[in-house]
Amino acid sequence: MSHQTGISASDDLKDFLSKARDGHLRLIKISIANEKLELSNSESPSGTWEEDYDNLVIPQLEEKQPCYIMYRMDSKNNQGYEWLFIAWSPDFSPVREKMLYAATRSTLKTEFGTGIIKNEMFGTVQEDISLAGYKKHLVAQNAKAPLTAAEEELEFIKQSETRTDIHIDTKHQTMKSLSFPISDDAAHRLVDFLKGKINYKLQKLNISGESIELADSGDVSIRQLPSKVPTEAARYHLFAYKHTHEGDTLNSKVFIYSMPGYKCPIKERMLYSACKNTFISQLEETLKLEIEKKLEIDDASELTEEFLYDELHPKKNIATMKFEKPKGPARKGPRKLIKTTKL
Repeated sequence: MSHQTGISASDDLKDFLSKARDGHLRLIKISIANEKLELSNSESPSGTWEEDYDNLVIPQLEEKQPCYIMYRMDSKNNQGYEWLFIAWSPDFSPVREKMLYAATRSTLKTEFGTGIIKNEMFGTVQEDISLAGYKKHLVAQNAKAPLTAAEEELEFIKQSETRTDIHIDTKHQTMKSLSFPISDDAAHRLVDFLKGKINYKLQKLNISGESIELADSGDVSIRQLPSKVPTEAARYHLFAYKHTHEGDTLNSKVFIYSMPGYKCPIKERMLYSACKNTFISQLEETLKLEIEKKLEIDDASELTEEFLYDELHPKKNIATMKFEKPKGPARKGPRKLIKTTKL
């Protein structure tokens, strides 16, 4: 993965893992605490790996808390005992927790040693993680054509994306509301945007792969923002606009949908339009991202500081014009006196 969360193993965990590969342990449970990977629990073997499996693994699974489990098999390779890597991400756990664990998975694998990880498994319910679930997982794997190590890693990433709430499980075949899954890199940088580590994130549709991909991210000034808008392709932009209004310093989240008119193909225009509302809904409802303004532009030159400020803080016309009765026509000449004659 090209982007990580910045979470790494604590010194205590590194020291523990260095001594845990000799076969005296059957299970190691690892959690994220205080922005570090920490040891949560460990168990010793009492029988074969199959006899120990459900007795040791199932009690580690909390209903609303993700975790990682390293489970030692009885087989060995040239680097030592082989292990099963289990990523537990229950359906009812907070979305941010799921994202952090999904984005830190590769870090833990590297710390532990990828050469001794025999297999990997992802689960959201106990049935996925049980011994029966693991055996079903093996049958499904063996039914497929042999994969390279890179293909296996990619398959696991796709599986974890699909089962994480930030990602969209299915594409609904309607042009009114179409859903594409969010790629791994895009999800990682979205975590950074939510945490305020970056102020800009650019998304593009991978039309052939049917996914939302990361196109660019980082810290961008308001003056640099127009340069991020392609002239012949549509894009989704997330921008945190830091500014001052009425004496208060604000950091307003803005969603910008840039569509350069008929310069891009009609299929692209339709897909971007169809995916937009679902993507925004995921950001607002699932991730609780408060988007203060949603904009649609067709020209990068529109993205000036004055434009964004006026969109966020529209000028109010507090002066109400009073209607005045028009004056009558001016009199000409001296006023005439009319005498009345008594009969």
